[in-house]
Amino acid sequence: MPAPKNSFKMRLKKGETQIGLWLGLGDPSVAELCAGTGFDWLLIDGEHGPNGLRDTLSQLRAIGAQTQAVVRTRDDNRAEIKQMLDIGAQTLLVPMIESGKQAAEVVRSAKYPPHGVRGVGAALARASSYNGIADYLQTANDEICVLLQVESKAGLDALDDILAQDGVDGVFVGPADLAADLGYLGRPGAPEVQTIVNDTLKKIRTAGKAAGILTSDQTLAQGYKELGVEFLAIGSDVGVLRGGLLALRKAFA
Repeated sequence: MPAPKNSFKMRLKKGETQIGLWLGLGDPSVAELCAGTGFDWLLIDGEHGPNGLRDTLSQLRAIGAQTQAVVRTRDDNRAEIKQMLDIGAQTLLVPMIESGKQAAEVVRSAKYPPHGVRGVGAALARASSYNGIADYLQTANDEICVLLQVESKAGLDALDDILAQDGVDGVFVGPADLAADLGYLGRPGAPEVQTIVNDTLKKIRTAGKAAGILTSDQTLAQGYKELGVEFLAIGSDVGVLRGGLLALRKAFA
C-alpha cells in the first residue's frame, strides 16, 4: 500500500486555481467547521497562529478527508519539518526563504534519502498509519508538496535561484512582509507593491512552478485568480468571524 495521494499537489501540476482559507485560531472545532464549507484547502498557520505540534495534529485530524490541509511551519527548522510530516502533513508552506541554498535545504528536509535527509521514524508516525502503510517509505517523497514563501527584497533578488531548485512545487508571495520590506508597512495593496507582486507571480508561473498568495481584499483576489494563481487564499477564520460578528452587531445598532 502506497502513501496517500496528495490531490492538492496533483491539482497544482494541472495548473488549476485552488481556493483556500487561513486557519489562525488554533482550534480543531473551527478547523472542522471550515473544512465542511467547500474550500479546496485550509492552511494551519504555525508561523503567526498559536499552533504547536499537538495543535496542528488535532486540526489535521479534525479536517480529515473533507479537504486538503497545508501546514505553515514557524521557519525552515529541519526538526520541525520532520515532525510536521510525521504527524500527517503532506503539504508544507515554509516562510522567509531568501536564497536558493535555503530553498534546497528545505526540500532536503522534506524528503527521505537519497533525495533528502528526512529522518526515518515512520513506524511511530501517523503519516504511515503507524506502520500500517507498508510502502510508505518508498512512496512518501512523491506525495510531499513543498511550498516556499518569498516575502522580502532578498527573496525577490534570489527568486531565480529559488525557482531553479528541484523539488520546489510552488512559491507563495507574502504581500504583508514584502510591503513592509519595501517601505510600505501595513499597505500591501499599494500600487507600487502590487506591481511587484503581480510581476513576481507571473515570473513564478513562467518558471513552471505554482504561484500562491493570500489576500482578504476581494478585488485583489479576483485579479490574482484571473492571473491564474494556482493556490489562492481569500481570507482567514479570524477575519471571517470578526467581520461576521461586526456585521451582525451593526444590523441591530
